[in-house]
Amino acid sequence: MATTNPFRFIQQVRSEVSKITWPTRREVLLTTVMVFALSALAAVFFALIDWIIRFGLQNVLSLVS
Repeated sequence: MATTNPFRFIQQVRSEVSKITWPTRREVLLTTVMVFALSALAAVFFALIDWIIRFGLQNVLSLVS
C-alpha cells in the first residue's frame, strides 16, 4: 500500500469537499417535515392494521371457545 503525503491528502480532501452541493435551509426544513409526516402516516397505518387484526382474532377466538 502506497503512502500519501499528509499535505497532499489534506489538499485532496479540501478539493472533494468543495465539490459537495449542500442543501439549502429550506430544503432541509422541507425534507424534515416530510419525514415527520410520513412517519406519522406510517404509525397510523400500522396502528389501524394492528387494530383490525386484533379485532378479527378476538372474534375468531370467541367463536372457538
